[in-house]
Amino acid sequence: MSERRWLGTGAEPEAASAELTGPVPDRLPNRLAICLWDFSWYTRAEPGGPYSSLEDAFEATVARGYNAVRICAAPLLLFGDGADDATIEVEGLGVAPDGGIYGRGTRWYDVPGGYRLDLRERLFQLVETAARHDVVVILASWEYQQSPAFARDRGWFDRIDATPLGSRFSALARAFDRMLSALDERGLSQHIAFTELHNEIDFSVLPALDEAALADLARLRNAHPDQLVTVSYGRPPFADMAAVPGQLDVGQFHVYTYGVLDALQRRIDIRSEGSEGFPNRQLRELLQPDAPSPEGYGKPAPWKLEATVITDQMIYGYDWVDPDRWDLWLYDNYAVYREAMHREIASRVRAIAAWGRRNARPVVIGEGWVGYTPLHGGFEEGPVGKDLAASGIRSALEQGVWGMVPSSNAAPHHPMFLDAAWQRRINDEIRSA
Repeated sequence: MSERRWLGTGAEPEAASAELTGPVPDRLPNRLAICLWDFSWYTRAEPGGPYSSLEDAFEATVARGYNAVRICAAPLLLFGDGADDATIEVEGLGVAPDGGIYGRGTRWYDVPGGYRLDLRERLFQLVETAARHDVVVILASWEYQQSPAFARDRGWFDRIDATPLGSRFSALARAFDRMLSALDERGLSQHIAFTELHNEIDFSVLPALDEAALADLARLRNAHPDQLVTVSYGRPPFADMAAVPGQLDVGQFHVYTYGVLDALQRRIDIRSEGSEGFPNRQLRELLQPDAPSPEGYGKPAPWKLEATVITDQMIYGYDWVDPDRWDLWLYDNYAVYREAMHREIASRVRAIAAWGRRNARPVVIGEGWVGYTPLHGGFEEGPVGKDLAASGIRSALEQGVWGMVPSSNAAPHHPMFLDAAWQRRINDEIRSA
């Protein structure tokens, strides 16, 4: 009689499935191809800017195959406790000594400003325009991460900063309650895909997502039972996904694989603050020939740096780095990291999909895939970045992920938006899954 040998317990892990990890309301698309409009829909609405016309911005977005946009809805400014004036005067990070704007070489912070908006009315206009174009809207807040830094004065920042740390989720939930009620009164709430109390709670000035915060989330859900409510994670605990509460209606996770980009950022010490001897020799080798010294360039107003997570070293470095030198370093060194970056994307996608399937929750990748690069750098927009993005998207579709971005850099305020053909192809793949 032959013996059978068993290695391990013989238990098989649950097989991956392209079926959604959890149910979504019938009113929403079966797959979300997400365009990351973030706060730029109001900070880049200057005359001739990418969002000066919401109608044009939606037409261009839909033409590239997107059926969802994710925005900072500024709930605390528009519907927070004591909120009255919904007008925002957009300035950006301010004017540098040479007459240009701070943040000119960055993504998201290249804001020229110089105009005023009634942001509450613009929000209603955005959702109405989205509905006409058959696009759903993901509501979030970046307010405890960066949004108030783009205002001309510090009133918005001071008001929300005065909220005690432990009360901030509660304040966000109350503000979103009022916002969803206002949208419902206008017959627009069915066009909301889901609501995030805040973007990247692990990278924002917020408390831990404890039982009290989950109770705030539950109260918002109970007030709007037809809505999905969640938060998002900038760096999910991939090695311990059980630490993510199963009560979230949607698992909204960001999947970046910095790899070679992280190696460069560490080499040039660009994301720190107060580094002695900044810029170091390695960064100086990548700067434009006419780059001023950090002292000569100056920095934004101190309160603006307090209101955002980026540092003065990042602003100086990205504003004055030579994008070609930056990209060449990444290409020269990518081979060492290639396999690990692809493997990291695949394993992280599997981890978040497993969380979704175990908790019967839909999963969304609201940002990804490489990381934060200079505005005019082309690494993520080029063949390497697109290959990593396509790998991540196909892994996500195979694992039953509900929604995803082709790239965080693919939106009307980024140069990559010009590559309409690639976005259309990859979005067709997402939507037809």
